[in-house]
Parts: sequence; structure tokens; C-alpha cells
Amino acid sequence: MKRFFWIAAALAATTASAQTHLTLQEALGRAMQVNNTVERARAEIKVQDENRRFLLSQVLPRVTATGSAIRNSEEVAFGSGSDARTILPGNDWNYRVVLSQPVYAGNRERRAYEQAKIGVASARESVFGTEDAVLLRVASNYLGVVNADALIDIEKRNIELADKQRAQAQAFYEAGEVTKVDVLRAETAIKGAQRLLAAAQQSRENAVSRLRADLDLDGEITVDRPAAAAPPLPDEQTLVARAVGARPDVVIAENNVKSADLEVRKQRGFWLPVVTFDAGFINQKSAFPASRYGYGAFRFTVPLFQSGEVGARVAQAKDREEQARLSLEDAKIGAREDVRQALVDLHAAETSLQLAREQLAAAEAEYAEAFERYRAQEATSVDVAVSETSLADARRAVAAETLNRDLSQLRVWYAAGALKDAVGVKP
Repeated sequence: MKRFFWIAAALAATTASAQTHLTLQEALGRAMQVNNTVERARAEIKVQDENRRFLLSQVLPRVTATGSAIRNSEEVAFGSGSDARTILPGNDWNYRVVLSQPVYAGNRERRAYEQAKIGVASARESVFGTEDAVLLRVASNYLGVVNADALIDIEKRNIELADKQRAQAQAFYEAGEVTKVDVLRAETAIKGAQRLLAAAQQSRENAVSRLRADLDLDGEITVDRPAAAAPPLPDEQTLVARAVGARPDVVIAENNVKSADLEVRKQRGFWLPVVTFDAGFINQKSAFPASRYGYGAFRFTVPLFQSGEVGARVAQAKDREEQARLSLEDAKIGAREDVRQALVDLHAAETSLQLAREQLAAAEAEYAEAFERYRAQEATSVDVAVSETSLADARRAVAAETLNRDLSQLRVWYAAGALKDAVGVKP
């Protein structure tokens, strides 16, 4: 028996140690540190930056060394004495060191490099957007746990009401005042509340599971109800201006327009000449024309006729630029309307919450009156059951509308592209 209690105590201690208590701020801060979705987005910045470095390397000097060792079947020379020159040694060798430097190529490399820098900036904006999306998801799951806790408490209180009614019905039944139907009706209400309690517990476990996945945690999670999910909102005009001017998808669309404009100019550069500079040093066994020498050369290529290839690429780039501009307009319109729709949803949620609270106050008064009349045998058990159901529904409605209101507030900040600022999480 002692061994059994020791094992039970050890299991309880293990469960307690695996339990994690989180506030909303702690959950959001941890998400920015360990969430894999955020980490993948951040890794893309490095990918784009390495692409920038690669394109920069295309305009920097390159130095190569080449050499060979050759065995020839014949040896050929001309002249005699001090004037003898071997032009084909039997055993030949040579090496050369060459420096190549692009000088001008219609500014194509420079514009490609500018596009790469825009790619890095867009990757950063994509990270900001991913962070906001993850924060919204984590906050939703966190508030889902909070709401499930509230529903569990509500269903326990509803069970208490049903127990209270059953006790009163049992007393009346034993006194011969009512039939067995009243007792059975109360027991039915208890079973219904217990079923809803089980559903609330299941909902909590599902929300905790999603939260664990987002925060890379294991074990049970307990949460606190935040005093406010988000700070008070500014006026609609301020939110719309923030969304149109700084939301990540809008900034990325603006960057796409800049990149498309650079692409047009880059394609036009194919009409211009290409100039490179080469310098080298050669050392070889053969003394003809010299055993060692160096050289420097400017080389150029001038496109004279390209059968319309460059013109077609320029036209295609212009069409892509126009598409990018239209996408930017769509992004701005979408950002503006997202904010307005989110505000409409928030207003509806606040109205529903206020009505739910008023409904709860009325239901509580109705239940108190109905139960007192039932105890005085001035009302039937049906009247109590109806008022009890109304009270339970009103309690659930307040919990659901509170969750809806909190999520609607967060969605407004998310639509404005300012969720991190609202919840106080630094990127």
C-alpha cells in the first residue's frame, strides 16, 4: 500500500512539473522565439541576402589561374646559336594568371543588384506578416483555452442548478406533492449539463493542443484571462492610413512595382554595348613569341541586330510592371476594406456581448423568481426547467460573445498591420 501511494505521489509531482502557466503576453512572446513558421520566414531573409551577395559578385573582379604540361611527339625550332627559338618543345609547360573585370553592361548588373536588395526588404516584410499571422493564431488559441475554462465553469454551475432542482423535486416527491416526473426531469437536466461539460473539456484540450504546437511546449497548460486582449482602438481613419501605408502585403506590393520598373530598365540594357577589361600574365617554356609576358585589354561587344528579341522582353517587362501596379492597387483596396469589415464585425460583437449580458441579467432574475415560486408550489417544474435552460443559454452566450469580442479586437489590429504594437511584442 505504501508503495502504491509513493508511485501516485511521484506521478502527481511529474504532472505538476510538466504543467506550464502562461499569460497572454508570455504566450505571444514565446511564439516569436520558437514558432517554426516564424523561423522559416526569417530564414528566407538569409536566402535573399545571399542572392544579393551573389549578384554583387558578378560585378567584382575575378582572378583565375590555368596551366598545362604537354608531351609532344616532335620538337620544332628555328635559328641557331643565341638566336635559336624553340616553338614546339618536346616537353612543354605553361601557366597564366588572368584578371577579368566587367566595366559596363548597360547597367544590367546594377539593376539586378537593386532588385536583390528589394527582395531582401520584401522578405523582411513577409516575416512581419508571418509574425502577425502567428500572433493572431496564438492569441486565438490562447483565448480559446480561456473561453473553454469559462464554459467548464458555466457547465459546473449549471449542474449545480440542476442538482438544486432535483433536490427540491425529490423533497416534494417524498412528501407526495409531485410525481416522479419532476425528479426525472431534473435528472435529465443534470445529464444534459454533464454532456455539455464533457464537450467543453474536449474543446479545451483541442485548444491547448494547438497552443502547444505553436509554442513548442509539452504537458498541461494553464492560462489567465487577460484584462484586455488589446488596447483601445484609434479612429477608423488612423487605422486605414496605417493599413494602406505600412501593412506587409501592401509594402511587398510596392516593392514588386519597384522591382518591375527595374526589370524594364534592365531589359533595355541589352540594347547597349558590353565592355570588359582583362589583364594577365603568361609564363611558358616555349620562347616564341616570348617565354613570359603580360597583357591588358578592353573588350567590347556591340549588339547591332537581335531580331526583335530585346524589344519583346522590354514589352513583356512593361506588362509585368502594369500587373504589379494593379496588384498594388488591389492590395491597398483590400487593406482598407479589411479594416472597415473588421470594425463592422467588432461593432456587431460588442453589441451582441451587451445584449448577452442583458439577457443574462434577465435570465438570472427569471430563474430566481421561478424557483422561489416552485418552492412555494406556485409554479411547476416545467417553469423551472424553462428558466434554468434560459439561464444556462445566457451564460454560454456571454462567454461566446466575450470571446468573439476579444478576437474581433485583435482582427482589427491585424487588418491594420499593427498587431505587434497592439499586444506589445517586439519583432
